[in-house]
Amino acid sequence: MSFRSFVQLIRLEHWVKNLFLFLPAFFAARLAEGPVLERALLGFWSFSLVASAVYVLNDLIDAPQDRNHPDKRRRPIASNAVAPWKALVVLVSLLGAGTAMAVWLSPSMLLYSLLYVVINVFYSFSLKHIAIVDISLIGMGFLLRVLAGGAVTGVEVSDWLIVMTFLLALILGLAKRRGEYVVATGGHSFRRALEGYNLPFLDVAITVCSTVTIVAYLMYCFSPEVTSRIGTHNIYYTAFFVIVGILRYLQLALVFNRTESPTRALLHDIFLQIVLLGWIGAFAWLLYGKRWLGY
Repeated sequence: MSFRSFVQLIRLEHWVKNLFLFLPAFFAARLAEGPVLERALLGFWSFSLVASAVYVLNDLIDAPQDRNHPDKRRRPIASNAVAPWKALVVLVSLLGAGTAMAVWLSPSMLLYSLLYVVINVFYSFSLKHIAIVDISLIGMGFLLRVLAGGAVTGVEVSDWLIVMTFLLALILGLAKRRGEYVVATGGHSFRRALEGYNLPFLDVAITVCSTVTIVAYLMYCFSPEVTSRIGTHNIYYTAFFVIVGILRYLQLALVFNRTESPTRALLHDIFLQIVLLGWIGAFAWLLYGKRWLGY
């Protein structure tokens, strides 16, 4: 197995999703604390190993279907670049290392990691073929990342963070299905869940979830609980980045049909990256500015 095939097999670029583990500590203004940051980093590595094991399992199961996909047929197992038995060895190794780290970090971290594995096992074998259930489980995967981040750092996860994470994950999941549906209508067939979707439904669902997300974020910005905790009423300035970012993602999904892989869309779209960095920077200023700059 070549190094390139190994990187593709574990989907290294998808580790960006596990940055959600840092969110509880970030929004609690504790990410700058050495011990908290260290545990967040360890949690990130642990969950990334577990998630990669799940990706390998999914590729093993989906290999026959992936061979009919114009892009996924290049995956290591589908393209026969990696033998199934070698992929299975990688899967067991990753899962063993990831869960061992989770055991060492905290019982709650282990619990959320195992829940992620169990949910994805059911997802890979059957539930991903059921429309709406499939994207709901994608949302649960992101939510478990956030809960794991709270568990490993000892930071309480707020209700707002739970709601916003799930809504954002639904947008990503719906846009992903829309991208797959567009490819499938081009003469390729590879996911049974797509039988429960069509473009009008997906377009409306993405629009509804995006609208709800923006409204929920604005409610978050003006919530007395949040403004008193952060110590400023200027949180609403960050809504600019959220609204523009969602609009850009809708443009990628509905105009350019480039959201079949949300991770790839983020990693290759400069516009989204600038907006995301702007949002992080604005929030970092609000949360950490007094401590770092004394304003």
